[in-house]
Amino acid sequence: MSNETNGSATSVCDQLRATGNWNPAWDAIAELDPVWAEKFMTMGAHTVMSGVLEPKVLEFLAIAVDSSCTHMYAPGARRHIRKALELGATKDEIAAVLQAVSVLGIHSSSLGAPILLEELAAFEQKSTGARTAA
Repeated sequence: MSNETNGSATSVCDQLRATGNWNPAWDAIAELDPVWAEKFMTMGAHTVMSGVLEPKVLEFLAIAVDSSCTHMYAPGARRHIRKALELGATKDEIAAVLQAVSVLGIHSSSLGAPILLEELAAFEQKSTGARTAA
């Protein structure tokens, strides 16, 4: 795999490594298929490089993804919180991002609670029926 950034087949991956934005967890896939890894990273970098969203907003999104109950990637959350602070984010803004993403976990309760109520009702009905039959 090339380490050149000019004309390299993996210039985006190389740039991510050089800027400290490379996740070591990506090493194996980059080794197995550097062309695919480069295409994937290019796709992800498009949003960042397009300039449509402010850098601080992009950091907020990255914090939300890395902190979500489906991802929980502490090194990424730490890196993006640090960068957000450097870009002028406040403690309250970052806390709001964390609070907003925490609602993802509510689905465990919103799925399980109705099932519990249904099963409790069925259990109680079965128990009551068994007692009245006896």
